[in-house]
Amino acid sequence: MAMAPLNDGRHLERDASGSATHLISRRTAWGVFALAFALQLTDFIDRQIIVAAFPALKAEWGLSDTQLGALVSLVSVTVALGALPLAHLADRWSRVKSIAAMGAVWSLAAVTCALSGNYGQLVAARAALGVGEAGYGPAGGALLSSLFPQRLRSTVVGAFQAAGPLGAVIGVFLGGLMIDQLGWRTTLAVFALPGLVLSLLFLRVRDYRTADPTVAADPGTPPAPAHRARLRGILAELFRAPTAVAAYLGGALQLVVLSTLYTWLPSYLNRSYGYPVATAGAVAAVVIIAGAVGTVVLGYLADRAGAARTRNKLVVPALLALVTLTVLTTAFAWTPTGPLQLCLIIAGGFTITAAIGPVPAVVIDVVKPEVRATALGMVTLVQNLFGLAVGPLLAGLLSDAYGLPAALALMPLFCAGAAAAFWYASRTYERDLRSDADSAAPAIAL
Repeated sequence: MAMAPLNDGRHLERDASGSATHLISRRTAWGVFALAFALQLTDFIDRQIIVAAFPALKAEWGLSDTQLGALVSLVSVTVALGALPLAHLADRWSRVKSIAAMGAVWSLAAVTCALSGNYGQLVAARAALGVGEAGYGPAGGALLSSLFPQRLRSTVVGAFQAAGPLGAVIGVFLGGLMIDQLGWRTTLAVFALPGLVLSLLFLRVRDYRTADPTVAADPGTPPAPAHRARLRGILAELFRAPTAVAAYLGGALQLVVLSTLYTWLPSYLNRSYGYPVATAGAVAAVVIIAGAVGTVVLGYLADRAGAARTRNKLVVPALLALVTLTVLTTAFAWTPTGPLQLCLIIAGGFTITAAIGPVPAVVIDVVKPEVRATALGMVTLVQNLFGLAVGPLLAGLLSDAYGLPAALALMPLFCAGAAAAFWYASRTYERDLRSDADSAAPAIAL
């Protein structure tokens, strides 16, 4: 979708063929952003609040760190498995209706988590919660990308994604306070309700029209069934640009470290500092807030750097991945517990989110408009399956074997791989942008 500025402060949206679809005022665009942000907030509250319940679950059911980490990783696995088909459904059906449906499903699953009577039931409920969350991020990102011009996409998408860390803050901080007073079951149930209300409100948002052209088979290729041709064309588009592939990988590796920090920091503070659950949650919340601020500020920095030279949009997260590696390894491997260590952890929490905005924005830039939600579904799939799912479980395994401090000192090494992937993507980004702009190939059939 192309956005043409108008003199009265509105934007005219055009589809892939250049046909005008509808007018969008800045007020409407930011109103939709606010509603999408709020729903994303409830998503991550329901997803992350279980971390505040780790001490209670460990005491009540005698769970190991591996079992506790699996409760977080499992959601990421089901999000990954559902992301691509649900994102493709959103491209074909309706972004708005998909968003509303996903919000209702994960909120009902969160209620089921609160009613679980044993570990197996809780595992099943957490898996269902991940299924509900799978299609929301891609559909929301695609919807917002149609409402704002390209020059603002890293900032807007980064701000939208910042609802994740902020939701995690609320889940960990308020969850820790409420669990002490109400118990983990009641706390989980209370935080599930806002998502249902916001899902209904989202049905009032106006969707944007999707393109539906046909795919031409390559010359000399025997005809294939229509659905196979569509699938082949979509997959080819998702992996056509080397920049997109490297961005998928780099974002996932960075999130291995982020998910480890957000999942295990409250338990580390509880065990190493002797903090009660509420205090550990409050300190961890400061780190997550630093990450939320970093998502917006560093996404804006990447946009500004990219305005001077396009490849800098990926150079910035590459350099900051190395900063994160240095700071967090120093904090957990060589710094004793105390104020200096906490300051280093907060600094690492700020820089660790540098890629959250640029990665989806760059992917959107190098794929065709009619598969944006599907492309963001691929981002979600790779980042959840090879990033968010890996961190909590692998750190739990390392913790059971070597102790939690050693696990937290080793996991930041994944940032080195992220930096390498972003650096490679920065070297192909400008070429892929030119290739996309100059391409005369038919659009992808949905």
